[in-house]
Formats: sequence, structure tokens, C-alpha cells
Amino acid sequence: MKKTAVIIAGGGFAGLSAAMYLDKNLARRADAEVTLINRENFILFTPMLHEVAAGDLYPGDIVNPLRRILRHVKFVEAEVQAIDLSERRIRCVGGVAQLALEFEFDHLLLTLGSETNFFDLPGVSEWAVTMKSMFDAAMLRNRILALLEEATLQTDVAARRRILTFVTAGGGFAGAETTGAINDFVRETVRYYPDLNEELIRVLVIHPGDFLLPELGQELGDYAEHKLRERKVDVIKGVRVASYDGTVITLTDGNKISASTLIWTAGVKPSPVIAPLPCQKERGRLLVSEYLAVTGVPGLWAAGDCAAVPISNTDKFHPPTAQHGLREGLVAAKNIAAVVLDRPLKPFTFTTLGQLATIGRRTGVAMVFGMKFSGFIAWCLWRSVYLMKLPRLAKKLRVMVGWTLDLFFSRDIEQMITLRDVQAVSDLARRIRARATGSGTPLSASESPSLIIN
Repeated sequence: MKKTAVIIAGGGFAGLSAAMYLDKNLARRADAEVTLINRENFILFTPMLHEVAAGDLYPGDIVNPLRRILRHVKFVEAEVQAIDLSERRIRCVGGVAQLALEFEFDHLLLTLGSETNFFDLPGVSEWAVTMKSMFDAAMLRNRILALLEEATLQTDVAARRRILTFVTAGGGFAGAETTGAINDFVRETVRYYPDLNEELIRVLVIHPGDFLLPELGQELGDYAEHKLRERKVDVIKGVRVASYDGTVITLTDGNKISASTLIWTAGVKPSPVIAPLPCQKERGRLLVSEYLAVTGVPGLWAAGDCAAVPISNTDKFHPPTAQHGLREGLVAAKNIAAVVLDRPLKPFTFTTLGQLATIGRRTGVAMVFGMKFSGFIAWCLWRSVYLMKLPRLAKKLRVMVGWTLDLFFSRDIEQMITLRDVQAVSDLARRIRARATGSGTPLSASESPSLIIN
């Protein structure tokens, strides 16, 4: 019996939501095979990334292994490289050795998400720090601690100020939350460095708009700015970053800022795998119907950040947020199952329930069902809502314990990853890849691949 092959490309919020539905319904059938392809074997709960960067949570607290969530859906850890719609094949590479993999599909759901957009600005992609992955957040925390250590070795005050200047580009959710968290972390940590003082620290956020958090409106945006300024954060509005060379940030108005750290949260773009597809697009995202089906390509579906999902009876599109992605993935999965089982399709309809953001220690802003909240109440709402949304009870308990300990104890300030560690792992990975392709020398016992796997 030929099985109907359903492939989900991407394991973010939309992809996992679709996989979980198909895991309980279609994947159990003998005449169907559902495969989830993702470049990591876990799903990252991105709304809590800034808490990892600030040391409130450990990286492992906000990741969930896909293999423990899915029982009947086949999982493949690989990175999608290309899609051939004419032959209905998807090509990937997997493993340290970059093994070539190929899969045929009858139905393909694209939930590849987005990646950071640097807008081809000089030096930004080479020198800026991003906040898209668990590694980004963990490395940002370690970077801050490394810079504090480096500042103690400097005798020049100007050099110290440059080292301890942290600039965030973008004042949306990611930018405001990261800025607030980083500001609290560095100012609380500097007291453990007797040779330094808080006056050397400068934290800035650069936002091109008239007010921060434009998704929440000017009232809450102004409140967020007021609270950040109270906590000694400089807010620069109406300009953008023009270039960065690793030490000096040049703004579009010609002003320059001397800083060793630029955190880039100023834009995203759809996965580059989407670009070559001969499908109709809207600002780079795949245009889909109300049923999440890609127009003109039978068996091709899209959801999440890489899909432009129209809002019924309007010329607008649903925003690429997690709450929309979760529901889009679910509806797409239901419609894929409906096609396989010859059932009617259901349209996607959803109205944003609310949006929340934290802007530093025990302070937040929120808009829920049209009602606005700010301060401690909004912060409590943020923690309550996202704790409920975090997958698996074990992770919920870990986060609750972390938050509880945070109420009574100060943050840890050890460097979990040093530059030597990064270089060692990079060199080892290069040797393993060379060995796997037959072009390298054998590894010694101390250089076993298990060092990377573990």
C-alpha cells in the first residue's frame, strides 16, 4: 500500500502545532506517514529568550525535545535547502557531515519561520548580536560577563565606557524586552566588580518610530519609554542604525555611538528557501488562501512567519506572531487531514487575544481583549500567560522554580561559555566533518564526536 506522505518543514510554533494534531490523528493510520523536519531536535520558547539573556532562566528551561512530544510523527533533524515542486521533493542536509537527504511528499506544510534581516547595512551582519536562538541568548549573557571582566583590565576610562555600552536596534517587543532585561542584569552585576561603577554603564535603544512598542499603541509605548528612562536607559527615536564596525555605531542622522555591543532586533525576513519558489508572494511571504493552501500548487500549504494569511473580507494579513502561528498550524494540519480523508476544509479565522511585554524587573505593559495594563499587574500577566503556554509540565515546573529562586537570590554571574570553548567546539566540528567526508585525519579518543553530542 502506498502511504500518503505528509511533510512538515519547520518545527517552530506553527510546525509543532500542526505536528501535534497530525500525531494524534493522521499519523496513526497505516496508509499515511507524517514527517517533521527541523534543524534542531527541540522547540524553543522564544518569548522567554530575554530572560535567558538576563540570567533569570537557564537555556534548558525554555526548550522542549520534539521526540518527547511526538509519538507517531517521524522526526528528522536536518536543514531544508531546496524544494522541487515539479518533482514534489524536498532536499535537506543533516548531521555534522552535512549528509544530503531527499524526501518525496504528497502534502508539504511550510512552517520555516523567519530569519534576521540586516538590510545589507555595512558591518551589521558581521558584528551585531542577534536574539533569534537559544545560543544567541546564552552567548549574550556570557558576552556581558566577559565584557565586565575585560573592563576591569582596562585603565582608560573611554575604553571602559565603550566596552560597557550596550545598544539595541529596534524598539518592538524583542527590542524593548531585551533592553529592559539586559539593563537590569548589567547594573545589578556590576556591584561585584569593585574596580567598576554604574556610571560607566550605558544602555541605549534606537527606534525608528515615534514611540516604542508600536503594536501596543502610543499610550503604552510612552509608558514603556518612561520606565526605561527611569532605569537609566537612553531612548533614541526617529533614527536608524546606518552601519557598525564593531566599535562605532553610525546612525542615519550622522551621530556616532562608541559601543562594543549592538543587539539587532530591527527586522526579520522569511526563510531564503521560500524565495525561489514559483508561487505568489506578499512581501516575501507565501500567499495562502483562507484554508492555508498556497494558491495554484495542490498539496502545498504554509503557516506561521513564512505565510501571508489574509484576514477575511479585508486586504490585510494576519500578523506573524506566535499566537497566530499556533492556530494557523493547527488549521493547516486539520485541512491536510481533511484532504487525505476526503472531508470538507475549514477556513482560518482568528482575532488577536492580546499582546504583552516586559520592560525590566517586575514591570510590564499589556493589552488584553482591548484593555490596557501596565506596571506590576502587566508583568504578572506576562508571566502567567507564557507559563501556561510553555509546553510540558516538567518545563513549567523548572521555570516556576527559577522564578521563585529569583525572588530571594541574586543572579549567578559565572561564564558558562568562554571564547576558548567556542573555538574548541568549532575546531572539533570542522575535524569531525572532514573525517566523515574522508578528507581528515582520525580523531583521538579525547576528540570523540560525543563531546559535541553531549
